[in-house]
Amino acid sequence: MTHCTDPDCTGAIDDGYCEVCGMAPTTTPEQEPAVPAPRSAADAPAAAVAVVPDLGVRPAAAEPITPPAATNGAPSRAAGGAGPGAPGARGPSGAGSASGAPGASGGSAPSSPVSVPSLRDAARMSARTNPPRHRPRGTAVLVDPPRVAGTGPSSRGLLGLGMVQVPPVPRRDPATAVMSDPVVAEKNRFCGHCGERVGRSRNGRPGRTEGYCGACRTEFSFTPKLRRGDLVAGQYEVLGPLAHGGFGWVYLARDRNVNDRWVVLKGLLNSGDAEAHQTAAAERAVLAEVEHPNIVKIYNWVQHPDPRTGIPAGHIVLEYVGGKSLRDVLLERRARNGGDGLPVEQVIAYGLECLRAVHHLHSKGLLYCDFKPDNVIQCEEQIKLIDLGAVRRIDSDSRVYTTPGYRVPESELRAMGPSVSSDLYAIARCMAVLSFRFDFTRRYEHDLPPARSVPVLARHPSYDRLLRRALNAEPVLRFHDAAEMAEQLTGVLREVLSDKESRPHPAPSALFGPERPLFSSGHLGGVIDEADRLLQRPAPAECAAGLPYPRVDAEDPAADQLANIAALSPEDLAATLSGDSDPTPETRLLHVRALIGVGRLDEAAAHLQDLGTGSADHWRPYWYWAAIALAHGDHDTARERFEELFDHLPGEAAPKLGLAAACEGLGVWEAAADLYRTVWLTDHSYVSAAFGLARIRLAQGDPAAAVRVLDMVPELSSVHIAAQMAAVSLLVGDGDPDDPRTLDAAAFHGAEARLRRLGLHGDAGLRLKARVLHAALDWVLAGSTAREGADLLGAPFTEDGLRRALERTYRERSRHAENGTRRRALVDLANEVRPRTWL
Repeated sequence: MTHCTDPDCTGAIDDGYCEVCGMAPTTTPEQEPAVPAPRSAADAPAAAVAVVPDLGVRPAAAEPITPPAATNGAPSRAAGGAGPGAPGARGPSGAGSASGAPGASGGSAPSSPVSVPSLRDAARMSARTNPPRHRPRGTAVLVDPPRVAGTGPSSRGLLGLGMVQVPPVPRRDPATAVMSDPVVAEKNRFCGHCGERVGRSRNGRPGRTEGYCGACRTEFSFTPKLRRGDLVAGQYEVLGPLAHGGFGWVYLARDRNVNDRWVVLKGLLNSGDAEAHQTAAAERAVLAEVEHPNIVKIYNWVQHPDPRTGIPAGHIVLEYVGGKSLRDVLLERRARNGGDGLPVEQVIAYGLECLRAVHHLHSKGLLYCDFKPDNVIQCEEQIKLIDLGAVRRIDSDSRVYTTPGYRVPESELRAMGPSVSSDLYAIARCMAVLSFRFDFTRRYEHDLPPARSVPVLARHPSYDRLLRRALNAEPVLRFHDAAEMAEQLTGVLREVLSDKESRPHPAPSALFGPERPLFSSGHLGGVIDEADRLLQRPAPAECAAGLPYPRVDAEDPAADQLANIAALSPEDLAATLSGDSDPTPETRLLHVRALIGVGRLDEAAAHLQDLGTGSADHWRPYWYWAAIALAHGDHDTARERFEELFDHLPGEAAPKLGLAAACEGLGVWEAAADLYRTVWLTDHSYVSAAFGLARIRLAQGDPAAAVRVLDMVPELSSVHIAAQMAAVSLLVGDGDPDDPRTLDAAAFHGAEARLRRLGLHGDAGLRLKARVLHAALDWVLAGSTAREGADLLGAPFTEDGLRRALERTYRERSRHAENGTRRRALVDLANEVRPRTWL
């Protein structure tokens, strides 16, 4: 094996990565960091390190970065600190859009007669012109999980919202967690004042654990200050060190005043480090005002004399969380399966709980700043955030402690300081690290590998897009609200589970209403006609009008009135809203929706133009621009705009339906099929996706697959009968029209079985029966034969038997005819098909 190229690492390169530090080998000497060096690495407990080798996820130390100076009490922020931008661009290494799918049509589609604005361009303009907001209005609310009654802390949480079974982590015996050799590794020894390396080996002699920095002469000490048996504040009996982190030693102790419960004492690396004291005091103040099931609890703040200097050193007393960090959970899995990440649904479950905790901090005006897998502990079925030493107030201008590989670019931190979006960025980085292996500290420090090279991203495009939105290089295009990100992540989780389990995981959308009913006919005969029509590609205007449309924004002044009329037909809605002399933004958008529904596209575009670009951080107007492009048949533009909406709302079904319709219009069959399939498998209420997928399979020459899709429409669905009618038509009509012999008897018996299950009465049932019998007669006349003695729909499966059955069917239909002309036409058909006789 090749030795690691890091001079401070003793590991060897195995399969492209160091088995100790987890980094890939470098071909050039490392540059000195542009910021002060890290204080120390947050190493895992010794027992975990001894058992599980590091397989590429190194617990990096938090590095201090000085944000911009405050102005009038608040840090200066540029565009990146603004509120949520409009749907944004994919990263340069993204999975690509549907436009890049194989089979894309080379023909040109009609252009829209109006200019359709881009959401990402509007977002950037908004960032330059609108004032920034630290915590912008979100579209969702995260509700804290219910507490479980009892005397002690609950170990049960809401991991996976009840949809995911996350393997529980047994509560660890605290006594086994104590470090046997409490030494700070030399590579993690840095001056707490200037960041210079200290305590390093020289000339074969081990480095000092105590001394003075050679650069600034600040005293340092890396030896534990508490020993087994020490009694802190007359109450806490020390058992020994658990770990060491960025600011000090962490000890296990018993609270002799409260039933010998286990607690954690968090101290300082150097009792003389003024900045560390300030940080510890800040952490104490934060913990004292934060109470959340997913955040470690603070019990007390005590002091104990430094045994060497006699100076009182402060210690925060925290609850003991006896589980494993997410880093350790990942490393153990990789050790078992050869390097794979955690299942994506498990990662999403972790992400949702972390977002809940961080959302609570944000609601208190606080930022976590140093989110990473090392700082999240799972114990049984609950997770908790630990180590709040880097937490700071949103309007603070204090130094920021972050970890390379998880933090936003340094240039962003220096220019704008940390923000809500930078916390969400770190959570997304953590999810990526847990999901798949990649060089997240160097080659992809602020990016992700191309989706095509990562199986989990290639299989789950919505997950890929969610990560890339959270990690967008342009801050304005990221998530800016934990509740919003959690809402989209929940939608992605439902898609992932539906794909894995082959069963739907539906839920109503908080952002979009239902799709328009597919069938307007009130009688089954009309449904047959419409079912046939839906197996053909719909007109562009029909596609646009049938999409789910955004729900009315509840904060609009006219929201209550609009909710009462939103269910009207497009014609009635357009007439009702046309006379409004002082429309609100949502009134205009609802009017646009009605105008699209009745085909008055130029008027719809004019209303959107009147609305202007003042709400460029609001995605709703751009949904209607995309719909107008689709209605005009400008499928190229529609696809681009729905791609942007998909990027912005990766957990929603509606943008996928719009994008699928645009791809179908361009003949990009596989991209359209993937989108329709994702929506349909996740939620069977989107029946347009079933018919869309069936159309694609027909276009690809696979009618049997189309029938399988239609058979999935549930019996309780309002379109179940229509789907079965369409399936019957496909079964007896999927052969070569010029050669009926391409069918087989099984297809006719399959159609017969569906007709019997439907149990249709009246003309609708007779029409389908006639269709099956007529196709079977053509098949027999072409020279095919059924097995001897077989029958079809109660008639012998022979030419004579089929003719007599078809004659009876036409004559019975004539008795149901609505007028004389139709009755005579059906009688003529009966006479035409009846068996010929000589009498």
